[in-house]
Amino acid sequence: MSIVTPGTFASYMVSLTFLFGPVKRLADVNVDLQRGIAAAESVFKLTDLDSEQDNGTYTAERVDGDIEFSHVGFRYSSAKEAALVDIKLDIKAGETVAFVGRSGSGKSTLLHLLPRLYEVGEGSITLDGHDIRDFKLENLRSHIAFVGQDVVLFNDTVAHNIAYGSMRDADISQIEQAASSAYADEFIRELKHGYQTIVGERGLMLSGGQRQRIAIARALLANAPVLILDEATSALDTESERFIQSSLEALMKNRTTLVIAHRLSTIENADKIVVLDAGKIVETGTHQQLLDINGQYAVLHQMQFENQA
Repeated sequence: MSIVTPGTFASYMVSLTFLFGPVKRLADVNVDLQRGIAAAESVFKLTDLDSEQDNGTYTAERVDGDIEFSHVGFRYSSAKEAALVDIKLDIKAGETVAFVGRSGSGKSTLLHLLPRLYEVGEGSITLDGHDIRDFKLENLRSHIAFVGQDVVLFNDTVAHNIAYGSMRDADISQIEQAASSAYADEFIRELKHGYQTIVGERGLMLSGGQRQRIAIARALLANAPVLILDEATSALDTESERFIQSSLEALMKNRTTLVIAHRLSTIENADKIVVLDAGKIVETGTHQQLLDINGQYAVLHQMQFENQA
């Protein structure tokens, strides 16, 4: 039986203490490695995606905004049921058309077909009489502005977040004019560095209403003749929504506007309201006409009115 002297024991304990640091750092290497693998998988998934089909040859310097959906059908590759069935709809230039219906009725899918985020499965969609598949993709999307509920902002200045993409060469006076029309100029000038303020990743330095007004300023700066509003105010509280509504009214002026509305009170003045159910158009008319026929729109309107009450 060997005897451990106090000196040997002390040496052992000191050596064991010195091991803690290297072992911990070795474990941290695995954490960083796993984080890197996860990031690489995301990058590789993106790079492995097929490129968008762009076989169109037609370009237009400016369009009026006449849109026609002719027997349009669409089915997601992983779905058994069609998302859209025999959609027929004629939208005149300058009209405001609202799309309503329960979740999963096909509203967003329908509007995402117009800029060819998805390809039409059946039928056709025309813009000023030209099939959207005949347009060059970049040219088609240059005629369409989009404001959604999830605003993507970059970790850059306010000015660069308003003027990006095809509008990146816009001068500061144009940016300020767009922001003023979107009722954003006042809060931007109150920021520490005004239009040169860094907004943070995904705009974390701004409130939801401020981010929304930045998105509206983007659309105003682009000055596209066709506007898509995909539940642009659904994530806002009632007070913020009322303020944003003034921005949206300025944005919608003299444009063909397609609106997906969460709150039906915001689309009562639309030229036409289209009610979708299970991928089909079940009702079309003005707010009052749809209330008078007492169909699905009237039911949705009554349900929302009761919830608000």
